[in-house]
Amino acid sequence: MIRRKEEKRPYKVARVVLKAIGMTVLMFAATLPAIIFPQYNMVETSGEYQVATTAYAYTDMNRIEIYTDTGEYRKLNVKMWYPGNAQGVYPLIVFSHGGISSKSSNESLYHELASNGYVVCSIDHTYHCLSTTDEDGHTTWIDNDYMHELFVEDAKSDRQQSYEYYQKWMKIRTGDISFVIDHILQEAENDEADTAYRLINTARIGVMGHSAGGSAALGIGRMRDDVSAVIALESPFMCDITGVEDGEFAFVDEIYPVPVLNVYSDSSWSHLAEWPQYAENHALLSDTDATAFNVHISGLGHFSLTDLALASPLLTRIFNGQKSTTDPRYCLRIINKVCLEFFDCYLKGEGEFTPL
Repeated sequence: MIRRKEEKRPYKVARVVLKAIGMTVLMFAATLPAIIFPQYNMVETSGEYQVATTAYAYTDMNRIEIYTDTGEYRKLNVKMWYPGNAQGVYPLIVFSHGGISSKSSNESLYHELASNGYVVCSIDHTYHCLSTTDEDGHTTWIDNDYMHELFVEDAKSDRQQSYEYYQKWMKIRTGDISFVIDHILQEAENDEADTAYRLINTARIGVMGHSAGGSAALGIGRMRDDVSAVIALESPFMCDITGVEDGEFAFVDEIYPVPVLNVYSDSSWSHLAEWPQYAENHALLSDTDATAFNVHISGLGHFSLTDLALASPLLTRIFNGQKSTTDPRYCLRIINKVCLEFFDCYLKGEGEFTPL
């Protein structure tokens, strides 16, 4: 037998380097989700009630979807957080998420409120949220034109264009919030409705939101007589802008009709006097006629007012444009505390509200 001579492949440095790079890229790709979205524990709740959740899909038969050309009615996915082991009725809180977000943006706050005896309903504003998935598993993504509007809008350089965008966005969002409130109130009168609906005190309604969602909530506070309290997490009064006169925004010249709590981060606090869309916010700092409260949480940015600060510290730092010097869990606890005390005062009539 003749043994075949073994052929040795030449050692190639380039091949080893490329293989090492490839393995590094694969390892990075495998760990990237954990880096961007590390595991975290939600902020602990202070209330006595267990928190239950349920989700629904609503269709507004009075509005045609403007982001499609199919003529379909506008559809909204919502989720509710409520006291799961409770009896009686509790105030309703409706939440509107920020410009590029989703209904789960402030889940820590929803849990805190529900554990203390509130029914919280958060809305996915279809085509304004990152994505929303209906009961059939169909996912709708954020609209590209809407994204473009958000990125090019600049109230300092073109107030008229900003005003037109605000009108468009707020019409959609206030329409969503008002429709959801009406639908929930109708269900709450049904003795055979699901538990979440039957727990609602229809005479006690609050609205709140973050960023653009807070602007819509502020608008609802003027539009509906059945809303008793409003919280805005760093939001300008977009709905109160009536037009542009002599190059400046014109605002509604009426006292804000319901108690309102405005919460700010460093992103806007020092700019309230100079940013044109925040003119009414700045005026409320010293307005003694309106029942208005202002809380500034220092050492953090705009997105730190949401659970993104826990879900993705990396993205939060990127979006804020700065590193937070305040612990995110501490910030969310402060938000939970002031929001709960505000609603307890003005929806439940418990105690006096004194901001930090």
